[in-house]
Amino acid sequence: MLLLALDTATPAVTVALHDGTDVIASSSQVDARRHGELLLPAVDRVLAEAGLKLDAVTGIVVGIGPGPYTGLRVGLMTADTFGLALGVPVHGVCTLDGLAYATDVEGPFVVATDARRKEVYWARYDDRRTRVTGPAVDRPADIAEQVAGVPAVGAGALLYPDIFPDAHAPEHVSAAALAALAAERLAAGEELPAPRPLYLRRPDAQVPKNYKVVTPK
Repeated sequence: MLLLALDTATPAVTVALHDGTDVIASSSQVDARRHGELLLPAVDRVLAEAGLKLDAVTGIVVGIGPGPYTGLRVGLMTADTFGLALGVPVHGVCTLDGLAYATDVEGPFVVATDARRKEVYWARYDDRRTRVTGPAVDRPADIAEQVAGVPAVGAGALLYPDIFPDAHAPEHVSAAALAALAAERLAAGEELPAPRPLYLRRPDAQVPKNYKVVTPK
């Protein structure tokens, strides 16, 4: 097994290689505006670090969000393209699951990432492998009762300390955690979801009101 994992659902552009036992190379850069520019060089970098070629990859793992429309589709389209070119399966993993898997928090906790518009993408977990609610997108104040009294993980939690007073690392997802979680699930015989995006809401770009369509006579 050689999994190439990537995620662009958060400000982190993150890539990793996993051989079925361990992460053998990884790269993460935080830049919310340069997902398309940074992703492929990061893939080249981790392959070079591992001393491998792209055709050695036996499967692709991609974070399916939730996340902003533009950033999320960069990773998904890249993963689909690699899968088609190499003839290998593409496995989707919820980005929030990757964050949960990477934390050292024990017991029930919440994962929250920044959804902009003063909202968070969030889900609740019994432990680092078990999601019990979500993912969903809400204003932090609207979920205060649901998340009260439990630790929280992620950049969304750090942005709203009044709602998430017990916030923990990691801030952003890492492809290393996604790859390790996917490898664990695949080894257990689980079927991972198809790489379909968890947008949860419409994209920011909208057709302007009173837009006039001009057609030739």
